[in-house]
Amino acid sequence: MAVNRRRRPRDPARTREAILEAARTRLAKDGPEGLSLSEVAHLAGVNRGTAYQHFETRDKLIKATAEWVADKLFRAAFGDPATLGERRIEQVDVAGLTDRLANFAMDNPELCRVWLLRVLSSPDPASDPFWKEYEGSLARFAQSRLAQDNIDTEVLSVIMLAGTFLWPVWARAHSRGNRDRRRLAYRFVQECLRLCMYGSLRPDRFPAIAERLKPTAGIEYKSARLRG
Repeated sequence: MAVNRRRRPRDPARTREAILEAARTRLAKDGPEGLSLSEVAHLAGVNRGTAYQHFETRDKLIKATAEWVADKLFRAAFGDPATLGERRIEQVDVAGLTDRLANFAMDNPELCRVWLLRVLSSPDPASDPFWKEYEGSLARFAQSRLAQDNIDTEVLSVIMLAGTFLWPVWARAHSRGNRDRRRLAYRFVQECLRLCMYGSLRPDRFPAIAERLKPTAGIEYKSARLRG
């Protein structure tokens, strides 16, 4: 009796996703220099020819993986890009955004590491779509009546994102259970929100720093440092 062996229908989108998942794992472990299409194909469970059909060169695979990771970050933090035009800065849930990003980083430390490595090695890091929206959101916030005066949004963005993505590495998130990861994310968010809301120094105990942080004093201080 003949057995009817039916081939599974091909699913190019799922195959592409599997290749990108494998590529981000390799990128996080070995960096761009250690990535090869053959190893990625093996890890994804596809043959090398299939991998080359989706990504003709190693450089194209690295670029596509970086864009894929940025899109994952973007959607985790901000949602569907198509809805961005509908948001007003006054309606942004600052605590919710910080929560979402911290929990995503806890659950996906490899993704965040890939993003950091790619942005740091990019000749134009500010062109990354996730960075542009994150820093752009802070810039819009800084221009609103909700913010303190004279915020350097580029510096603040680097501080916040670097901390968010490095905290899971420091806390060994990969070896923790879901409950521990939620607790660690909560600790991180609480400290971020506290620092943003109240700072960490008492101005009356540090008058020299308080004076330096006044808008006009800050400009004079920076000019003096540059001249020196």
